[in-house]
Amino acid sequence: MRHHHPHEEQYFEMNRQAWNEKTDVHLKSAFYRHDEFMQGATSLNEIELQLLGDVRGKSVLHLQCHFGQDTLSLGRMGALATGVDLSDRAIDTARRIARETNSSVQFIRSNLYDLPEVHHQTYDLVFTSYGTIGWLPDLHRWARVVAHFLKPGGRLVMVEFHPVVWMFDDDFGSVAYRYFNSGPIIETQKGTYADPKADLEQTSVTWNHGLAEVIGSLLASGIDIRTFEEFDYSPYPCFRHTVEVAPRKYRIGHLGDQIPMLYALEAVRR
Repeated sequence: MRHHHPHEEQYFEMNRQAWNEKTDVHLKSAFYRHDEFMQGATSLNEIELQLLGDVRGKSVLHLQCHFGQDTLSLGRMGALATGVDLSDRAIDTARRIARETNSSVQFIRSNLYDLPEVHHQTYDLVFTSYGTIGWLPDLHRWARVVAHFLKPGGRLVMVEFHPVVWMFDDDFGSVAYRYFNSGPIIETQKGTYADPKADLEQTSVTWNHGLAEVIGSLLASGIDIRTFEEFDYSPYPCFRHTVEVAPRKYRIGHLGDQIPMLYALEAVRR
């Protein structure tokens, strides 16, 4: 599973460095509520908890786990969890938090596409959520990785920001990007979603993925969609102009409930 695109390695390297720099800022941010987490609060939201169900004794692979709060939350629920992320700083942090909380959760530093070459185990469940696939250029390769790690009959649980959200400019004033994947979007931004005032200026590369690309790539890899839902809110205030319409439910103020902000799916490997 070698990388095809000539610039891909440098894109991933730019993103790895950006996430390394974000990690410490995120850990300290109010956004991640890390003190609450350390006191036992789960970092998982109702949407994914409903889909996950009882994970006691189940092996779970959490793809693109950042510094591991959700992976560790799965561990607290009794799952045998392994988290994977591109950022070495994030993975080092996740391992430290695992030690501090006496967790047996494992973490692997790897590019998602390279994971089958460095990790050899299959899982009952693969989990991925909130701002993951946008960092990947090719979802067919992603879906093959998911299928590779799922036992037959194993489940994928995925919650992700809706592709409609990524069509807008940062102020949600106009449609600035194509809904469909038309290659890398290279942007330089100040701050970070978890702390807009943070002293960071980073260049990163993302890709837009429409719903047909997500679902089509899973189906083509032998993964059948069992449930699919869309939601008109986000559990995170990670965009500009968000208003809290109910506890931990955010919308773009001037767009109200008119656009989808999330989708969630459960799928099963044939």
